[in-house]
Amino acid sequence: MLLPLLSLSALWGFVLNLTMGDAQSLLRANTLYETLGVSSMDLGLQLQAERARSAEALTTRELNEVLGGQRTRTDRAVADFRRAVTDAGGAVGDDLRLPLGTLTTALDRLGAVRADIDGGLGSRLAGLNEYNGILDTLFLLYDHLVTLSDLTLYQQASSLQAMGLAREYIAREHALVIGALADARLTEPETAAFIEYAASRKFLHARGLAGLDVTLRRPYEQVFASEPFQTFAAMEARVIKTGAPPPDAESWDDAIGRLTSELDEHGVTASDMMAARASEAATSTIVKIAVAGGVGLIAVLASIVISVRFGRRLGGELGGLRAAAVELSEQRLPDVVARLRRGEDVDVRKEAKAIKVSGSAEITDVARAFGSVQRTAVTAAVGQAALRRGVGQVFLNLARRKQGLLHRQLGLLDGMQRRTHDPDRLEELFRLDHLTTRMRRHSESLMVLSGAAPGRAWRRPVPVIDIVRAAVAEVEDYTRVTVDTMPASAFDGGAAADLTHLVAELIENATIYSPPDTTVQVRGDQVSNGYAIEVEDRGLGLSDDEYAAFNALLVAPPEFDLADSDRLGLFVVARLAERHGIKVLLRRSPFGGTTAIVLVPRSLVKEQPALEGGDGAETAALPSRTRKKALAVVTSGTHAGLPRRVRQANLARQLKDAPPEQPEPEQQAERSPDEVRDLFSAFQRGTQRAREDASEEGP
Repeated sequence: MLLPLLSLSALWGFVLNLTMGDAQSLLRANTLYETLGVSSMDLGLQLQAERARSAEALTTRELNEVLGGQRTRTDRAVADFRRAVTDAGGAVGDDLRLPLGTLTTALDRLGAVRADIDGGLGSRLAGLNEYNGILDTLFLLYDHLVTLSDLTLYQQASSLQAMGLAREYIAREHALVIGALADARLTEPETAAFIEYAASRKFLHARGLAGLDVTLRRPYEQVFASEPFQTFAAMEARVIKTGAPPPDAESWDDAIGRLTSELDEHGVTASDMMAARASEAATSTIVKIAVAGGVGLIAVLASIVISVRFGRRLGGELGGLRAAAVELSEQRLPDVVARLRRGEDVDVRKEAKAIKVSGSAEITDVARAFGSVQRTAVTAAVGQAALRRGVGQVFLNLARRKQGLLHRQLGLLDGMQRRTHDPDRLEELFRLDHLTTRMRRHSESLMVLSGAAPGRAWRRPVPVIDIVRAAVAEVEDYTRVTVDTMPASAFDGGAAADLTHLVAELIENATIYSPPDTTVQVRGDQVSNGYAIEVEDRGLGLSDDEYAAFNALLVAPPEFDLADSDRLGLFVVARLAERHGIKVLLRRSPFGGTTAIVLVPRSLVKEQPALEGGDGAETAALPSRTRKKALAVVTSGTHAGLPRRVRQANLARQLKDAPPEQPEPEQQAERSPDEVRDLFSAFQRGTQRAREDASEEGP
């Protein structure tokens, strides 16, 4: 609303300034007439009279008292004019400075012109032209004084200016004739000048009469119809025709005297009338400005007051609407979404309450629109939550059904392995056992995405090495995985299954995205904040942007997107890490691949039991063939991580038998895969027979 107010105020100021400019122009014109106009008219008359007296002196070459007295009157008029310029003050604008300067310079030359006349230098026409030049600058100033903004007044003033200039040409004709009467002749140049003056006079009279209105034109028409003007016109025509001065000098002087007197009288009257008209126009304009400006100012002030009150009320209404919208967007809707994510039931009618605001119809319409948006958003969020729950339930049902079948399949495979003695078939059964174990992990991934907890859990802490072995056993290329020696420690049994799953996903990702002829290093260490497990591959690695994106996903996993199935394992790792407060970080490996760091918090790290792995909690869950392969990653101790017994290690030194001298053992050749397979097959058959014998003997 501020923009139209500013525009209205600017428009009002512009119109007011424009109208005030017209009034100021009229007032300025009146001031210039009362100062420069009056004084310059008197100066022009005195210069014309001195020019006529100087023409006689130029002809007779005699100076008289008449010329001296006229010069004194002229000097007095010049002084009055200079004083009028000072009195005009601010009315003299930049447009008058140039003509005023030109006139002042011409008046300064008046002394030099008089000196030439007194010395008898130059011709009569040359001396008269000097005065003509001074008077030309004076009439040029008149042209600049006529600067009225009112078109009608300007036209009348221009016409009066033409009549005044015509009066000057009559004076020039008189000056030529006065000089010629002294020697009863006109030179050829003087005759040409007289003809030029007469033609200009006629043209200016015609132009001036055509522009004047009836009131100002009637006195001049009367003068032109009078006997003095008719006598002057006849004598003027005779001079032009004969090229000689009038024979009757007294008649010429009498006609010129009466004519110029009437013209000067009418000029002063017309000038006074024009000044009065300009003053009346200025007063009328000022009154109009006062009325229009006052009414406009009242309208502007009223508009400002009304707009401010309306703006304040609208601002208050918009502030209430904004507060309600902010509460909706920053509190209510996020709270509803958070509750839906937690699995709580949300009542759409209760949560999508209408926004209560008061004000104009537009504000209430916007509030209702926000309420509709709110209901739509809550309904959509509830529908999405229901859809996610439904999809999660489908995942969970499929995973549980698949898991049940997989457990049954694992039981059948275990039974088939016990009853089979053929090494080739055992190898195939072991491969099926391994595939089934991987399928079980994928089934558990569906359960993780659905938000369900794993079905497997242990009461006692599970050693870290067992969890790592179980994770390696669930990877297809487990033979490429190398596990370094780890400090003895254990994890909470309730999180053991999830930790095994998490590490298995990272190891499988490392084997998939690295060349098949490279190894994957798995190492662990006890740190101040818990236990760290590192999985390092020798692949091509990722870009910095991809590392940043994946690490952000691992820190704050979003809702699972069904369309983004390529990152299924990454989502599973992020969900498992979020469930137990585990930190997972991906970074570039010094070897060019990727290193995944799993930091298990101290709350999940437990003391290792006295007999680690005695209950076979984790290794018992592995398929036999895979379990045997996984045991070979252990570089020292028993398969369960127990220390090996050394004979006579705890006896006193005196009781120990002297060690017999034994020959240096020969280096045994490495067994071939077939020999290893036959060895394990024989071991399994012996175990199977022992179980069958025990079952036949009874309890």
